[in-house]
Amino acid sequence: MATPADADIVLKLYDLRREEVMRKARNYVGMEFWPANVDEFREIHKPTNPNNVFWRQVISFYEMIAQLPLHGAVDTELFLATQGEGVFLRAKFAEVSEEATGNTFMPNTKKLIDSSEKAQAQFEAVRKQLLARRAQVVAAKA
Repeated sequence: MATPADADIVLKLYDLRREEVMRKARNYVGMEFWPANVDEFREIHKPTNPNNVFWRQVISFYEMIAQLPLHGAVDTELFLATQGEGVFLRAKFAEVSEEATGNTFMPNTKKLIDSSEKAQAQFEAVRKQLLARRAQVVAAKA
């Protein structure tokens, strides 16, 4: 059961997401970056790519905060109910990332998703929506 301390943590995480550079980074990674294939995905990982810093900021943030419920620092149900962006990011990039690297993408977030049937269902629903969106974006690029 969530406590007032859990609520305080969730509100602090929300404040961190609102920071100006983080907002820009989240917008780029969540809304603008739609790799059509492994090669396009690999481009974001090049240190010379100006958006690499956005990628690293967003993914590392969500991987870091996934550790909070995994280690009992915040109520898992409250965290999952209020921090859906990590689930969204894993759903959006897991397939192409794992194809590109051979490694589990966002392993902390995956572990958190796997710990909850509700989060697993949310992940699958978001993944299906994003596959359709990716197809639209790729078709528009062509």
